[in-house]
Amino acid sequence: MLKSPFKGTVSPIALARTCLIFLAAGFSLASTSAFAQHRFLPGASTVVLPSSVHTLMGNSGSLRTLDKAWRANPEDLQIALAYARLVFNLGSSEGDLRWYGSAKAALQPWWQATDLPADGFFMRGLVKQGFHEFDSGLRDINQAISLDPKHAEYWSWRFSLHLMQANMDAAKQDVDEIQKLFGSEEANIYRAVLLYRTGQPLPALKLLDESIRSSGHQDAASQIWIGFHLGEAHRVANQPDKALTLWRRLLQAYPQSHLLRLSLTDLLNQKKKYKEAKTVATSNSLITSHLTDALLMQALIASRGLNATDEALLASQMAARLQTQSLRQESLIERPRLIYQIAYGRDLASGLALSIDNWTLQKEPSDAVLFLQAALALNQAKSAEPVVRWAASTKYSDPQLSPLIDAILKHPSWTGSQ
Repeated sequence: MLKSPFKGTVSPIALARTCLIFLAAGFSLASTSAFAQHRFLPGASTVVLPSSVHTLMGNSGSLRTLDKAWRANPEDLQIALAYARLVFNLGSSEGDLRWYGSAKAALQPWWQATDLPADGFFMRGLVKQGFHEFDSGLRDINQAISLDPKHAEYWSWRFSLHLMQANMDAAKQDVDEIQKLFGSEEANIYRAVLLYRTGQPLPALKLLDESIRSSGHQDAASQIWIGFHLGEAHRVANQPDKALTLWRRLLQAYPQSHLLRLSLTDLLNQKKKYKEAKTVATSNSLITSHLTDALLMQALIASRGLNATDEALLASQMAARLQTQSLRQESLIERPRLIYQIAYGRDLASGLALSIDNWTLQKEPSDAVLFLQAALALNQAKSAEPVVRWAASTKYSDPQLSPLIDAILKHPSWTGSQ
């Protein structure tokens, strides 16, 4: 067991449970935003208060306590780190970027500091990557590792950042170091993720199946985290029914998991199981305004697939949320915006422009699919060349992506016959 500066004694996997979660929840960056420079200096209106209308996932008491402590002692680093950790986790789970603004505000006195303890560098690195300052965030996490190399969570996040930037060699080196420091049982989970992200889902399935059954990984955090990746490996291996069965079972056991709910809903929509997708996305709630942006977008896609009468209402709610984000001058956008613009078809040209910008910063399968969809719809196959190169170099493929790449390579605007 390892000691976390935030949560006491927990397993390495429990510490790592939020790693890669944003890859599924899906934040993307509009790097050309005019507000990209000062978005990272949140004013009072961008800091989420404890009275937020969003769910606090059972953390409302601890949040209020830490909020009071931080406001009373804003120069106390340990209090600021604890508060930043809690609100950062809320931002990741809820898909609300304003929580990241709260974390940034708490760490503001130390934003340029060069003499932080390991947990200080790590937390600052997390917040930076939350705002897609990936290179700077990675430098902070590297510094945390140099100060405390036996902290599993630091390695877990570094692996996730290397994977997100498609630096597969560096990600493999992280796996090797994790094995040296923490053993094969820990390393095999990361090895499996790297395997299915480099075109080898079948050996990944074996490792992940062993991991999820391990007696040391039966806590909720480990089951959710490993279960998400096991389902993804099934999906990549063209075994969607196995992924659906697994995620249904896990969501029944852990109904508060936004990651599992979103993953299940997304795959159900991909398989045109719209009725179930809508039920899962909304949890049978009639109050769709309480949904995260990601789940609202999936509910909207399901409603369109069902020709449901509430499609227009859900579309207007989604449009209003995106407009509010624009009024808040956010340079970061969620993947739901790209889905709304591209998959839902609201603004393909804008979606393609954002995809091009986003791909220079992060290279994720879900973003690749949207990028290719927009390029094909607009007869601009050549614009998707970076995605084609990425797929070739990583050897990644999945049932959604592969047909799109084939279509790109055969498109007249790619071959020059148009």
